Parts: sequence; C-alpha cells; structure tokens
Amino acid sequence: MGETAEALRAWAKGMYATEAAVELLIRANLGVYASAPWIVPTGDSRAALDPDALLDGSGAWSGGERRLVAIVVSLLGAEPVNLAEALPGLDREHLDLLLAALAHAAGSHEHSGLVTDETGRPTGFTRLDTLYPWPAASAAH
Repeated sequence: MGETAEALRAWAKGMYATEAAVELLIRANLGVYASAPWIVPTGDSRAALDPDALLDGSGAWSGGERRLVAIVVSLLGAEPVNLAEALPGLDREHLDLLLAALAHAAGSHEHSGLVTDETGRPTGFTRLDTLYPWPAASAAH
C-alpha cells in the first residue's frame, strides 16, 4: 500500500476535501492497493481516485465500509451522501477517522487565532491545532 498511498496523497495535495477523502481511505485500509480499478495512474508519480469505480467496487464490502466509501466519494465532489443513512452504520474506529477527515476537509489544520496582550489588545496571530487530529494508526493497520 505504501507507494500507492503516497501516489494518492501526491495527487490530492493542496485540496483539503480530496486530501481528507484519500487519507480516510488509506487509514481505514479500504481498497488502496496498486491494482485497484478505482486507482488511476496519472502518468507521473501520482494516482487519482475514480469515485464511480470506487462506489461500484465496494459492493461486496461490509455495510459500514460501504457507508464510509459513500462519504469518501462525497468528499471527492461526486455523489452526495445522505448522512442520516451513512453515519448510524459506522463503527467507532471509522467514526474516529471520519471526524478527523471532516476537520481536515474544513481546513481546521490551517486555522489561525488572534493573540492579545494582557490588556486584550490584538498583537498578532498564531497557528491553531486542528480541531480533531487524525488518530494514531492501530496495530491492525
């Protein structure tokens, strides 16, 4: 998965929602392998995701995995997902990953906050931590 994951990350770089979708798939260990029909080489050291092929190819996966894939596809800007249907079927591990993905897609890792002096007067800005960091990789992955 290493080279394929890095190729996908390179393709997504700079597009927060796409980065979140790719990272969510990678960290959930869902379908990120070199011969996956939804991973399309781009002719350089990158590889793109084909959201339609990903949706079509996830049919044999568990209900929770298919729900997560539907969210990934929506983050890629393809088929909108019905969160009322997708969220209740996620297990705790996938929900943890999804919360981090949503924080990333919203750009919370790039937010800044106002710094003030002891009188409350603004003195500058500081980079804030992400609202919800990516969880540490589990031993299973």
